[in-house]
Amino acid sequence: MDKDLLLYEKSRAGRRTLRLGKLDVPAADTSDLPLRENPPDLPEIAELELVRHYVRLSKKNVSIADSFYPLGSCTMKYNPVANEAAAGIGGFRAAHPLLDAGRCQGVLAVMKRVEEFLAAVTGLPCVTLHPAAGAQGELSALLVANAHFAARGDGGRTKVLIPDSAHGTNPASAAVAGLDPVTVRSGEDGLVDVGDLDAKLGADTAVFMVTNPNTLGLFEPEIAAICEKVHAVGGLVYMDGANLNALMGIARPADFGVDMMHTNLHKTFSTPHGGGGPGAGPICVTEELGRFLPVPRVVEDEGGFRLETDAPDSIGMLRGWSCNFGVILRAYAYMRRLGPEGVRRVAENAVINANYLRVRLRDAFHVPFDGLCMHEFVATTRHQRTGGVHAIDVAKRLIDLGHHPMTVYFPLVVNEAMMVEPTETETKETLDAFVEDMLLIAEEAREHPDRLHDAPVTTPVGRLDEGRAVKEPVLRFRRG
Repeated sequence: MDKDLLLYEKSRAGRRTLRLGKLDVPAADTSDLPLRENPPDLPEIAELELVRHYVRLSKKNVSIADSFYPLGSCTMKYNPVANEAAAGIGGFRAAHPLLDAGRCQGVLAVMKRVEEFLAAVTGLPCVTLHPAAGAQGELSALLVANAHFAARGDGGRTKVLIPDSAHGTNPASAAVAGLDPVTVRSGEDGLVDVGDLDAKLGADTAVFMVTNPNTLGLFEPEIAAICEKVHAVGGLVYMDGANLNALMGIARPADFGVDMMHTNLHKTFSTPHGGGGPGAGPICVTEELGRFLPVPRVVEDEGGFRLETDAPDSIGMLRGWSCNFGVILRAYAYMRRLGPEGVRRVAENAVINANYLRVRLRDAFHVPFDGLCMHEFVATTRHQRTGGVHAIDVAKRLIDLGHHPMTVYFPLVVNEAMMVEPTETETKETLDAFVEDMLLIAEEAREHPDRLHDAPVTTPVGRLDEGRAVKEPVLRFRRG
């Protein structure tokens, strides 16, 4: 390599200069630091062996980038590379949350435009990007509800009604907010049992939390009437927006009576999901509830954009800073590329793909709610019981066939549930390959069930004792 391209020198003054082409960049002064006389005694590894080591490690990872990932409810859809390019733009990448507003107008403008986009999609005009995840969005909204009832002197509302098919975060968020979660039954059709809801609505009802479409992939056709019932007793309706990718551009939650909701940018707007990294769960609320939203809020006026913290009715801050901006920026790139027509097309394709898989698999696997679904559907292993095959066996066998398993054993209202969500990003060829492998698994369940019981056999380790792993985790590497 040409030494002018990459050359470190130690000068008489003890400074080092990194020369990149014609640009000299002075590095930190190390004159007062002890320096090695000899290089460290590190193992010598050939470049080829080093490259192979890291490539082998990378092959142990499973992601949407290398296999079909039909993880129902979690919506593991592809994150476009263009999003990452946007997040890598220098000015955005270098922005620090302590910068004054005058030095980060572009950052604040992006945040404001994302708020406006979410308001347009949901129909709820007041938006905050503050929550760091969907679950924190739920908590934020319930705290907003508490503040709303306190402000109007209605302190006796302690109950949060939640369908039994809900995500587990719903009752957890209610409890953390100091409210009492109350379960509302699902009917035989998988929808909210309106009679049970009627029996539990009352003067102590604070919020009805509903996921729509629900975790069975079903749209609640009585949602407008349900919202009216909740409002009639003075309560608020919160919608778990985890499944917004089936509705956006087609139906706005505010139009059927929703007062509050969160949106999962990782599920709906293609930002990274999982891995313990930063997330984003913005909440959208009605004009009446807007004054209670967390601070800081982005404000646009004649002088540009600024962060407003002077909000006496706000529930305050639930986390550091205003948002996880890198995630917001990725979502903004996706939103701008889609536009209004693209948003609707995303929802249409998500619904088409899910129904295509449902129809192709319903003869081989039991589909308990075999009608038009939205973005996902639930199947079971009822037809495979004679071979002692369970949902976990199907999931493990899918690993051997090159697919990430679907979600199993959720929602809890369906025995041996397998929740399949193909998302809108998959091609028909990928869906057909998945169908063929699922049909093969159904055949193996009849003729060679032990193949499923022994799976997976292609992975570095076989089937783990997952219950024991939770109770007795091994958190460090063991030799031998």
